[in-house]
Amino acid sequence: MEIKAETYSLWYDTATKTVFLQGSLRLCGVEEYAPIEQLFNDVVEQEPTTITLNLSNLEFLNSSGINLLSKFVINVRKKKNIQMTIIGSDKIPWQAKSLKNLQRLMPSLKLELI
Repeated sequence: MEIKAETYSLWYDTATKTVFLQGSLRLCGVEEYAPIEQLFNDVVEQEPTTITLNLSNLEFLNSSGINLLSKFVINVRKKKNIQMTIIGSDKIPWQAKSLKNLQRLMPSLKLELI
């Protein structure tokens, strides 16, 4: 599973159960984020025991993108048997604050800022 665009790329590594998202996501609204949401949903439907979301190279994410991440975390939370880890970068200013807020949606979520 992979999505490549001019300003961002997204792929799922089935061996490590890791979703990688990098670049800059400045899409407009739900419709433009639909392919990404579908990839997220496909990953959750596989019900792996762990899911890692690596955002350490995601330089920018707008509010629609943060909303999408929130929905993804909520979908994972509904599957009680999946443990989720989010890897972010402490060098990218928006990540520390925004990613910590995702822990409120899923208290068992493990957040690693590298």
